[in-house]
Amino acid sequence: MALGDSMASRFSQSSMALAVVSNHLEELNISTSTTGNNSINHEDGERSVRDSETASSSYVGGAAMTTTSMAYLPQTLVLCELRHDAFEGSLPSGPSDSGLVSKWRPRDRMKTGCVALVLCLNISVDPPDVIKISPCARMECWIDPFSMAPQKALETIGRTLNQQYERWQPRARYKISLDPTVDEVKKLCTTCRKYAKSERVLFHYNGHGVPKPTVNGEIWLFNKSYTQYIPLPIGDLDSWLKTPSIYVFDCSAAGMIVNAFVELQDWTAAASASSGPSARDCILLAACEAHETLPQSAEFPADVFTSCLTTPIKMALRWFCTRSLLRESLDYSLIDRIPGRQTDRKTLLGELNWIFTAVTDTIAWNVLPHDLFQRLFRQDLLVASLFRNFLLAERIMRSANCSPLSHPILPPTHQHHMWDAWDMAAEICLSQLPTLVEDPNAEFQPSPFFTEQLTAFEVWLDHGSDLKKPPEQLPIVLQVLLSQCHRFRALVLLGRFLDMGSWAVDLALSVGIFPYVLKLLQTTTPELRQILVFIWTKILALDKSCQVDLVKDGGHAYFIRFLDSVEAYPEQRAMAAFVLAVIVDGHRRGQEACIEAGLIHVCLRHLQVSSPGDSQTEPLFLQWLCLCLGKLWEDFAEAQTMGVLADASAVLAPLLSEPQPEVRAAAVFALGTVLDVGFDTSRDGAGGEEDCDDDEKVRSEASIVKNLLNVVSDGSPLVRAEVAVALARFAFGHNKHLKSVAAAYWKPQPNSVLAALPAFAVKGSGSGYTTPTQYMPHGSIVPSAVSPLLRVGENSQPVVRDGRVFTSSPLATSGILHGSPLSDDSSQHSDSGIVADSITNGVVNHARPRPLDNALYSQCVLAMCTLAKDPSPRIASLGRRVLSIIGIESVVAKSVRSTPGNAQPSESMANASTSLTGLARSSSWFDMNGGHLPLTFRTPPVSPPRPSYLTGMRRVYSLEFRPHLMNSPDSGLADPLLATAGPSGASERSFLPQSTIYNWSCGHFSKPLLTATDDSEEIIARREEREKLALDRIAKCQHSGGGGLTASLPFLLTAVNRLRDQIASWDAKFETGTRTGLLQPFSPVVVASDESETIRIWNYEESTLLNSFENHDYPDKGISKLCLVNELDESLLLVASSDGNVRIWKDYTSKGQQKLVTALSSIQGHRPGVRSVNAVVDWQQQSGCLFASGEVSSIMAWDLDKEQLVNTIPLSSDCSISALSASHIHGGQFVAGFSDGFVRLYDTRTPEMLVSATQPHTQRLEKIVGIAFQPGLEPGKIVSASQAGYIQFLDLRHLRDTYLTIDAHRGSLTALAVHRHAPLIASGSAKQLIKIFNLEGEQLGSIRYYPSFMAHKIGSVSSLTFHPYEVLLAAGTADACVSIYADATSTAR
Repeated sequence: MALGDSMASRFSQSSMALAVVSNHLEELNISTSTTGNNSINHEDGERSVRDSETASSSYVGGAAMTTTSMAYLPQTLVLCELRHDAFEGSLPSGPSDSGLVSKWRPRDRMKTGCVALVLCLNISVDPPDVIKISPCARMECWIDPFSMAPQKALETIGRTLNQQYERWQPRARYKISLDPTVDEVKKLCTTCRKYAKSERVLFHYNGHGVPKPTVNGEIWLFNKSYTQYIPLPIGDLDSWLKTPSIYVFDCSAAGMIVNAFVELQDWTAAASASSGPSARDCILLAACEAHETLPQSAEFPADVFTSCLTTPIKMALRWFCTRSLLRESLDYSLIDRIPGRQTDRKTLLGELNWIFTAVTDTIAWNVLPHDLFQRLFRQDLLVASLFRNFLLAERIMRSANCSPLSHPILPPTHQHHMWDAWDMAAEICLSQLPTLVEDPNAEFQPSPFFTEQLTAFEVWLDHGSDLKKPPEQLPIVLQVLLSQCHRFRALVLLGRFLDMGSWAVDLALSVGIFPYVLKLLQTTTPELRQILVFIWTKILALDKSCQVDLVKDGGHAYFIRFLDSVEAYPEQRAMAAFVLAVIVDGHRRGQEACIEAGLIHVCLRHLQVSSPGDSQTEPLFLQWLCLCLGKLWEDFAEAQTMGVLADASAVLAPLLSEPQPEVRAAAVFALGTVLDVGFDTSRDGAGGEEDCDDDEKVRSEASIVKNLLNVVSDGSPLVRAEVAVALARFAFGHNKHLKSVAAAYWKPQPNSVLAALPAFAVKGSGSGYTTPTQYMPHGSIVPSAVSPLLRVGENSQPVVRDGRVFTSSPLATSGILHGSPLSDDSSQHSDSGIVADSITNGVVNHARPRPLDNALYSQCVLAMCTLAKDPSPRIASLGRRVLSIIGIESVVAKSVRSTPGNAQPSESMANASTSLTGLARSSSWFDMNGGHLPLTFRTPPVSPPRPSYLTGMRRVYSLEFRPHLMNSPDSGLADPLLATAGPSGASERSFLPQSTIYNWSCGHFSKPLLTATDDSEEIIARREEREKLALDRIAKCQHSGGGGLTASLPFLLTAVNRLRDQIASWDAKFETGTRTGLLQPFSPVVVASDESETIRIWNYEESTLLNSFENHDYPDKGISKLCLVNELDESLLLVASSDGNVRIWKDYTSKGQQKLVTALSSIQGHRPGVRSVNAVVDWQQQSGCLFASGEVSSIMAWDLDKEQLVNTIPLSSDCSISALSASHIHGGQFVAGFSDGFVRLYDTRTPEMLVSATQPHTQRLEKIVGIAFQPGLEPGKIVSASQAGYIQFLDLRHLRDTYLTIDAHRGSLTALAVHRHAPLIASGSAKQLIKIFNLEGEQLGSIRYYPSFMAHKIGSVSSLTFHPYEVLLAAGTADACVSIYADATSTAR
């Protein structure tokens, strides 16, 4: 059995993917033959798209389709992986290091250090209260006391008992007291306690030669002359032995002692309750109950209880032989001659002992409460052995009507079914005994006991779960790990068990598996490596605290070797990387040990070998190599230095373009943690940096930051969150320099906002950066006009190079306007002075860290601002925290409606209004109101402000992240711009946002890895049902011909018309009315949105409002499009805003339950001088691509599976795109309509992208307002509509002019909709008119809105959308009215 093969195949089923429907064509009853297989710009060939022109298929059990069904039913499934499950919600936690999981650890390992053996036999003198039968039990420690002189017999018995106990605890100190007096026992007890110190003392009492204990719990000893029995109260004994202790009482009526002891403990506990908790650890084992006498039958030894406790195998076999079929044939004396050693499991005696241990352990684990099991069977080796043997004593002595007792009390175990397994194993072993004794060379046949028990465990694994009773064989699996012949199978089964969940890991740890699997890391057996790595992965995914044990035992080296072995599967090496990441997570000793073992170079080497885009590389492996590196050098200067020297940033940078977001996020985490923030507490001063040249460090930091800036607009929130965390670390380390750069943007300058803020992340935009670096000769005095600002700049230390002083504070530059909030007389008088205190006599103290290029700081500030206005609320809050580190507090701006009297806010100002208030510069500080920024400076302005500027203003007292300053009085300008750094050390650390990718990634390993998810069948069944329904409806649509749409179901009319039905009416406050809508394919649901991005969902059959929510709470509103993602499965709602931000929601039809799955900014950069992006967006399920453009110079294609920008298609003209439509049939194909009347067809599968271009709308060069592919399989047939009212029919494969033109709405066309499958086209106009055409241009009908009886004017048609698979049309108007129209031939609803 090749474990690697079986495990790898199982791991790959669940490798970071929960989507089980992505490729289930084989499982559907659909046969598809494909001759074309064009991959759509996917380097890794993940998805292939079936070229529908050559495909043909039939749906079994459905209507036979002449055209392809697969072309209409895309198989691509996106955004349904683990990372999309409530990203915005609660943060995941990694492996725990406290709480429930550490209960399995024995609280305090203990050992029994001293054993006191007290024998009161008084051989040849019977006690007065015992009447013996004849024949009578006589053997003591298997010695007949009457076979030799009494004194010699006593000494021999004492010596033998000593040897029997030494078998269980050889390292303890033994003291024997034979027929003692009270004083001798007292001396014995005090000596034992003195020697044992805090360890446990065992007190063994054999009272066969004295009377039974008294009712008061007194045991009997002798006087010196042996003429009297002297009582010893149990209280005295307890006071001498103290705690912890264990007592064994082998005498008749021993229960009397136990009862007295329990009473004594209760009394002591009550007495000490007032003085504090009493930690008494006393254990008692007694041979029988208070009213019972020891068995006298000659088949037993006289000390049957002691024999069970100290020689269990001999006692068990002797007792079993009298009851088995072997009693006639077996010579009992052979039992004393069983060959082998108890410690050698390959011998008969060793195997019997091993089976006995497994059986008794299993009984105890299944019967006892877990806490008690831990205390009695896992804390102390001698106590564990005695209690295992006590279970045997209970079984044997109960057969003689005697019930052994213990304190704490155990439940009855004498009839447990595992005793049957022991009897069978004993019988098989004993049947070989005569042969083995006669012939020492005879081969011993091992018992099938362990094989059978493992089979039973395997059966449980096939049918068990956390809801069923735990497998009782778990302790046996633990025992089997000791044997080489069963070890591999046991480990594989154990791995399967641990994979069932954290409850299984907790059970296995509580049974005591940990020391065994820790010890196994010292083996070099190659076949055990994979399963051991898997088991440790499961353990560490639950409990991080094991990292200490692993490092202490050198276990980390085992995993580093495995990680470095190329023959292992990448999924398994990813597990080794995970184990190592947990070992170094926040554990300095672990970090040091792994660095010594060369882990950094191992990880970097494998990252270099794995070339980006290589389909052979397992993403999980790359992800965990990065996370392991990140954890290895997190806050550890020595490792960071090694990373810099090894050029880690160059190795990690290519991973930022990997197709898997998890890999990209992990790479960002690794890059971010290599930045030294100064939290390493292990070093003093600059130690640890000596090896690393300062210039090298500066170069490395610059390289890292540039790499981070490249992914600040990544498509995945997971990645952007890590970028924000990494930039926060950078901001913390370069706080002073970044603060001064940020402060420069506060300063009013005569250029525009767009010029002041260089457009970040627009490649080739040509926007330059000004470096506000001021040259000053030595000792020069700064002009007094600038001086108040330079005192502020103390935080940003100037640097001397080549005899010149560069200050990174841009405030030293000229250009501060008089009359601006930055220059007023009061601040000049109070702050006048010369340059910062740090410049003294021309000598400048070198600031640490050294500053990077100012242009880079500017880009960082802009990147932070980009993050602060991210479409994902969680990342936006992270971005705002980053800004607060560099001294910019965001001011929440109120959304101010623009009125004709107000200037339209610029796009940049509007975007910045929530979080960029600190950076917004306009041509004059009076113009702040233009951007609606309720912002104020702390010094009063010189010029009188306009009244409108004061309304709704909020004072910003401090730009530091220091809430206590919010109520402080004004204290000059310096504080808000460049306040001094806050508290230092650990409290500063709390300001830094924490990375979540590591903890989130750990969650993968705590889930089942070996089994597929259970809900796959249900998902596939639902998918099949929907496909069948869709194909049936498509067939009807294609044959319907569209017999005229009539307003058979108008509803949701305005609030004026339907005052009684508020559920079915729009909020009348919406000034812009319905902007866009869509119909759900498989339920009677319509989704609509207005310009302010309020989304509402209705059930149009029941006329009920299902849900209503805001797409976002930023002040800039404007909707572009609504699309359904994964419409054949659990559909998601894609909402595209006109600023290019795209947010995708799930559970959006349930009231208040909507969750943001992902969010991205689909458009990056815009044309110079353009106020708004006016994004146009469309989604293509076949390719999994989102196409976006607008007032930009390119079209951007986003792969939503990779959450990555996969194509940027440059536009050949200067005109912007005004309409965009993706093909529903041909993946990668889309058509764009331009504002100059051009239509261009693109195909991302072709190298040049642009397939053809034509300009059908030549009349007055009107812009195209609607464009779509015609229904059917032909790839180049397009319908486009211009604002002028013309609808053009084109076939772009044949570059001829339009073959059909309809003059639909002269000069007033506002909306166009083309049905996916039915030959229907709908157009709407500003004159409240909707017209329906077929593909031949014939008008099939028209729908006109009439004024209501209250003379309410109906607005122009703003949106039209067809149902995907039915002849239904939804129309929205500019006055918030939505109507749905059905085909007259369709079933009445």
